Amino acid sequence: MTRPSRISRARIVEQLRLAARKGDRGALMLAAEQMKTLAYTPRYWDKYLDLLANPLARLVDLLLIKQGDKIAHQKGWARPKRARPPAKALARDRKAAKSGSRRRPSAGPAQPSLFPDLQT
Repeated sequence: MTRPSRISRARIVEQLRLAARKGDRGALMLAAEQMKTLAYTPRYWDKYLDLLANPLARLVDLLLIKQGDKIAHQKGWARPKRARPPAKALARDRKAAKSGSRRRPSAGPAQPSLFPDLQT
């Protein structure tokens, strides 16, 4: 039988709110240590990823812990990579950049002047 974690999501979020509201460094360090315990223990990864739904917890992860994306990737939850343009399009763009020929933007509707009285 596994022992339940003594670290609760609600307690961590409350510590983060206290740190954000009052600038309490002790609360921030306590919350960060508890988050590290969850993040570095594969047994608690699901709890940690649930915790990252909170913006304050996500910010702490991005700045201090940097485990959320690694865990999601290991579990297969990573976002798919962006599709790259075909190689022919990349070669054509490079060639156009070297030759110095650039397309001019299409002339859209002219923006009206903010100062119509000053036009000559």
